Amino acid sequence: MRIFSGIQPTGAKHLGNYAGGFRQYVATQDLAAREGGEAFFCIVDLHSVSVEYDPADLRERTFDLLALLVATGLDPERSTIFVQSHVTAHAEANWLLATVTSFGELRRMTQFKDKAEAQEFVSAALFTYPVLQAGDILLYQTDLVPVGVDQRQHIELTRDIAERFNARYGETFTIPRGVYPETGARIQDLQEPERKMSTTGGTEQGTVYLLDPPDAIRRKLKTAVTDSGREIVHREDKPGISNLIEIMTVATGESIPEVEARFAGQGYGAFKEQVAEAVIALLEPIQARFREIRSDPGELRRLLSVGAEKARAASAPTIEAMYERMGFVRPS
Repeated sequence: MRIFSGIQPTGAKHLGNYAGGFRQYVATQDLAAREGGEAFFCIVDLHSVSVEYDPADLRERTFDLLALLVATGLDPERSTIFVQSHVTAHAEANWLLATVTSFGELRRMTQFKDKAEAQEFVSAALFTYPVLQAGDILLYQTDLVPVGVDQRQHIELTRDIAERFNARYGETFTIPRGVYPETGARIQDLQEPERKMSTTGGTEQGTVYLLDPPDAIRRKLKTAVTDSGREIVHREDKPGISNLIEIMTVATGESIPEVEARFAGQGYGAFKEQVAEAVIALLEPIQARFREIRSDPGELRRLLSVGAEKARAASAPTIEAMYERMGFVRPS
């Protein structure tokens, strides 16, 4: 079994990233270990340059993200953690796979439409980055891709690209399958619960960052938008309180029915306080571990060097097979 997932370094990471990403990474790392497989987790810096960005910020955020990945439970001894741009096969696979991806498929991608509307300048990279993402996954003969539900369309496109390449050039790629959280799959903005929590499209007060101090977390949860009534139940017509219930499941590991039962008859105010304390309890050890790891730049660079070497070795057979089956003359 092989597991792969990637996460962009730009933007401060928040509770939604933890719910759909970090905690899944740790769970699938453990699954790979039990199955005698391998897990690859990629800091996808090439994706980050598809929109306007600050180069100095990208550099610092890359190290921040590496430290967060380890702080949230990834073990560099058990998983391969690396930076996308350190493995040139990713850029190469992007070009080769673009030949089996249609313009129409890319034009229909929901995230492209959403991001393009928010950009004054829409780059060609923003339009084609789902092909790069497909290459990220397929290079490692990936079986499972742990991601948030907002990536479902991209996973389906990756599967279509792999199947088309296999049909045209011969069996080359494993067809991957997305793995999505059972609860907490889509954490919403605390102030606008109809929109997902985001560093770019959300509100500052509605976004709980993984490195927020306890007082900031309490303040944000205290002012979270709820609904009329007092029932603490997870229902479609109660998006605010449903979001808080989802957050509690992420923080404590309880199921939605367990949270509903535990807080039955209690008011929204008391529930918000308990959600805040649960989130603080979850994040405090992560923050302490992050500070420890981030303070050693030499160790961070060593980890990235080791990860890149392992990723190059793992992806090399696939990129060579792609070139050979597409008819390229390879160097001696």
